[in-house]
Amino acid sequence: MIADICIVGLGPAGAEAARICARAGLSVIAVERKKQAGLPVQCAEFVPSLLSSETLEAFHNSVQLIDDMVTFVENDAPHNRETFSGRMIDRAKFDATLVANASQAGANIILGENVVEISKNGEISLANGQKIQAKIIIGADGPHSIIGQAIGQINRECLETRQISVELKTPQTSTDIYLSHKYKGGYAWLFPKGKIANIGLGLHPSHKSKLKPLLEELWEQLSEESRVGSEILATTGGAIPVGGMLRAFGQLGKALILLAGDAAGLTNPITGAGIPAAVVSGVLAGQAAIASFKGDASAAANYEEELEDLFGTSLRRARSHYLRLLAIHENGDKPNRLDLKKAWIAFPEYWENQKNMNEIGQEHDLLEA
Repeated sequence: MIADICIVGLGPAGAEAARICARAGLSVIAVERKKQAGLPVQCAEFVPSLLSSETLEAFHNSVQLIDDMVTFVENDAPHNRETFSGRMIDRAKFDATLVANASQAGANIILGENVVEISKNGEISLANGQKIQAKIIIGADGPHSIIGQAIGQINRECLETRQISVELKTPQTSTDIYLSHKYKGGYAWLFPKGKIANIGLGLHPSHKSKLKPLLEELWEQLSEESRVGSEILATTGGAIPVGGMLRAFGQLGKALILLAGDAAGLTNPITGAGIPAAVVSGVLAGQAAIASFKGDASAAANYEEELEDLFGTSLRRARSHYLRLLAIHENGDKPNRLDLKKAWIAFPEYWENQKNMNEIGQEHDLLEA
């Protein structure tokens, strides 16, 4: 199969890139290993309000609005961070809608097929024996991107996550965050989704064996408080890159390679959030692919520069906090309450080393989320 653009991965980044390129009249083949776009869901399903300016799909697939963030640090009284607005979405419908949009724009969508190899000349081999040749390849295939590996850009540090969905007995409009010395490298959460609560936990891979018992401990606590039900409705999990931004482009033979979303390391190392960065980077990768196809030799470098301008500062800040907390654990100590607060976006301590404190506002913080 021959195309102008081949996109591997059809999460938000890949789907948006496919839509942009196909709408510009380029021939697009987009491959996704999942048999159905968006399923299984591997996401806590919260998106900040900022994303709404990028795609209306966040509105169309919204389940409920979020007004603020409540943070629990060990046994301290809860801290309420108001005006931290956003919405809980139906991630499966969100992804499916984006893929449908790409298909309607003219992209050739291939679901339920794995990419097993990409040659040094940029030829993509599928598990079914088919091969794809394209002038430009966009890798949007997640934390363990085979496209990224082919150009030496690998997410070498990832958190492990586990999440359960249960009944939410008391409606709420806040996201609840749980910080504890027990959660090495990560945190726990309760995100309300109408009548459902997504309760999850992220941990450093060295503590992967503690994921299930620690999550069950939190679930039991919330059940005893009569906030959630005692029956698991769904379980999910996955890897979250925490190593920071990777080089976003490369070359294999004559094929230009661009990376977007998790494959480019755009997930926040502290919050684990990646949907906004995936959507934005997918659009930008698509635009860069179009420009490159038309002969702009600087398109790939400009794309990487745009990613740096948008996400570089926040990713480095988060990465710095992540490494500081991790070092405390690695030294055999336990982070105290102040350590934990310094490493979470709801507290002013997170921003204390920022030069332009007056620039901190809702929109700025949402870029971090």
